[in-house]
Amino acid sequence: MPHIALLDQTDWSGWRQAARQLVLAGIPPNEVTWSVGGDSDALPEATGAFHLPRSLVGLAAHAFQAREVERFGLLYSLVWRAHGGERIMEDVTDPDLTLARRLALAVRADAHRMRTHVRFLPVSEDGRSRYLGWYAPAHYVLPANAQLIAQRFPDLTWSIVTPDGAAHWDGTTLRFGAGVRSIEDDATLQVWWDQFGADLLHDAVEGSSVPPAEDVDEAPRPPDRPAVGPVVLPSAASPALLETAREAAGCERCPLHGPATQTVFGEGPAGATVMFVGEQPGDQEDVIGRPFVGPAGQMMDRALEEAGIDRRIVYVTNAVKHFKFVPRGKRRIHQTPEVSEIEACRFWLDLEREQVKPKLIVLMGGSAARTATGRAVTISRERGRPITLPDGQMAFVTVHPSFLLRIPDEDGKKREYAAFVRDLRAVRELMAAL
Repeated sequence: MPHIALLDQTDWSGWRQAARQLVLAGIPPNEVTWSVGGDSDALPEATGAFHLPRSLVGLAAHAFQAREVERFGLLYSLVWRAHGGERIMEDVTDPDLTLARRLALAVRADAHRMRTHVRFLPVSEDGRSRYLGWYAPAHYVLPANAQLIAQRFPDLTWSIVTPDGAAHWDGTTLRFGAGVRSIEDDATLQVWWDQFGADLLHDAVEGSSVPPAEDVDEAPRPPDRPAVGPVVLPSAASPALLETAREAAGCERCPLHGPATQTVFGEGPAGATVMFVGEQPGDQEDVIGRPFVGPAGQMMDRALEEAGIDRRIVYVTNAVKHFKFVPRGKRRIHQTPEVSEIEACRFWLDLEREQVKPKLIVLMGGSAARTATGRAVTISRERGRPITLPDGQMAFVTVHPSFLLRIPDEDGKKREYAAFVRDLRAVRELMAAL
């Protein structure tokens, strides 16, 4: 049974080369073991070539970065089957393909969150500034993201440190080295860099074999653009909120739990000043298990950035915790939840409000507004100003970011997006006054 040892968790070129040799040598997936580090067994010489669907290669390139120990064998199994003639990418019910797609979605969401959430601290280095960032990604997305940031900001000198490793860019060369387990705040980051930064840079090595950086529409935040307010690293939810999330994972209060993949609970720091409430998770959120990571979430992140609100210091959730959809071919089409479903899920939102204790709730869309107010709300009438909920809580009504995605003409989309950003700037002013 051949054993393949990759150089590191993101040794994409090593995996591709091994997979090619294994396929050409006729070695099936159940006869191969994979690991990171150590020595590989010698493989028989194999010559020739074969072709794979481009969609499968793209899927594997993303899923390869997932923090999942079985991913190497899973992806080789898909390659083996595709080489054998199976039209693997057309079978949406195939369990291996489903798992690979979930891993790829999780990686894409985590890569996006890293690009939008990492903040940079200027530190002195030989009389000039190096921009230093720290982030704890859920998956192995640092190398590909570092390639992207180096492409977008080639004239800046920066380092991004994570628990898995660090990336350093000096304007010409991208190098990778050791990381650090955790950083609590800006002061800790500064002290740590003063003590270990020089050694970290000295030990870094050039190059990375990860998949090429994906082509994305949004650029990461420029390191020379200061964050609004202090840099706040993600903080943990309270024990009570974590326990509530665990209870919600088994929720069967309405029929929506049946077809949905999982409960998508809210997330954010304990004691957040502001809670953003949307309608329900979408397709990607249902698969990944986190709120606002799909197209609407990316639109929201972009608008928050322009409005000067750091998403890491707010709590984000939905009025309904399960994805309601109707299947249409290979797609799952969003459906608006019924009043009865909104009312059934109010239980969880009430617990979130009680345990987070926000001073302001931002209600995005009609379903969220109905949940909090107990009545049908006309968004255009209530939008853009603070209102008082029946329980005395201050709230602010605006559109749901998915509304912006549905506008067909570009002029209208730009106009409504600008209005959404204005609403969020008003939210920011309220935050400053609370």
